[in-house]
Amino acid sequence: MADILQQSDIDALLAAVDAGDVHEEQDAVQIFSRHRRDLESVEVRLYDFKRPERVSKDQMRAMQTLHEAFARNFGAALSGFLRTIVEVKVANCEQMTYAEFIAGLPNPTSFNLVEAKPLEGQMCLEISPLIIYPIIDRLLGGTNSELFIPQRPMTLIETRLISKITTRGLAALSEAWQSIRNLDFRIVAEESNPQLVQIVPPNEVVVVIGFELKLANRAGTMNLCFPFNVIEPLMDDLSSRSWFNNPKAGKETSLKGRIAGHLGRAPLTATGLLAETTITLRDLMNLSVGDLIVTDRPASSNVVLCLENEKSFLANIGQYKGNRALRVVRAVKEGDRV
Repeated sequence: MADILQQSDIDALLAAVDAGDVHEEQDAVQIFSRHRRDLESVEVRLYDFKRPERVSKDQMRAMQTLHEAFARNFGAALSGFLRTIVEVKVANCEQMTYAEFIAGLPNPTSFNLVEAKPLEGQMCLEISPLIIYPIIDRLLGGTNSELFIPQRPMTLIETRLISKITTRGLAALSEAWQSIRNLDFRIVAEESNPQLVQIVPPNEVVVVIGFELKLANRAGTMNLCFPFNVIEPLMDDLSSRSWFNNPKAGKETSLKGRIAGHLGRAPLTATGLLAETTITLRDLMNLSVGDLIVTDRPASSNVVLCLENEKSFLANIGQYKGNRALRVVRAVKEGDRV
């Protein structure tokens, strides 16, 4: 109760404010000012304008999580295709300039330019020769025991063989990105010297996802390079909230739509069952042309419409535009004796 001001205290404060005798306390430190006396209490950090951090840490974590799923799917696809165990895992996920990314690549290498419609611009997929030639040797029936890694660009035959690997990789990449956006990844150009390819300015920020591939006793690297201006429309969707909470409902809805679309075009066999009866094997063997099989079902009763040999509807038999037809009356219920 001692902290409550009396009316006399309030009047004294108001009078002091009107007279200008009360000064406000300035606790907040001004970051920008012409005159400063408290430099010791201000924390100063270095900022490199050549490497601006344009992608947040949450978005980088989301990118890494997304491509860890891609690595698992790609490893499973390669293992089935090459008929041996192939391990693919994310080695690093960082942002740098395009010049730094190109400077760290070997020459020659497998450098592929990738487009992802409907995004504008191009991305890069680089696969090290240390893992390319063991894969080619495996496809041609080799054992990789005494494999020599040549320091030359790949031939047309080797490029055609490795395209079977990149095609499966881009399919797994499209599947991994479905939770964010439906993207159609495809290779538009191939090059052996990365220095000859300039898809963005050297100082442009790119997000590089590095992978490690292991095939038996051989290992190599693979890099995915996403220029920031290409994936910028997807940055809001890569936040931690949308990545970990929202995609399940959207993915489930899209999955139901795709399943319904495929099932809607599936053909079914429809059969009209007029009547059923039993017959002995002796009568069946003695049947001849002109014999009649009598049933207890009246001709005016409903016909059972079977879909894929399953009794589904009751229908009336008739004629429509000169053709025999069945008109559905109702669905077969659980208690119907048909």
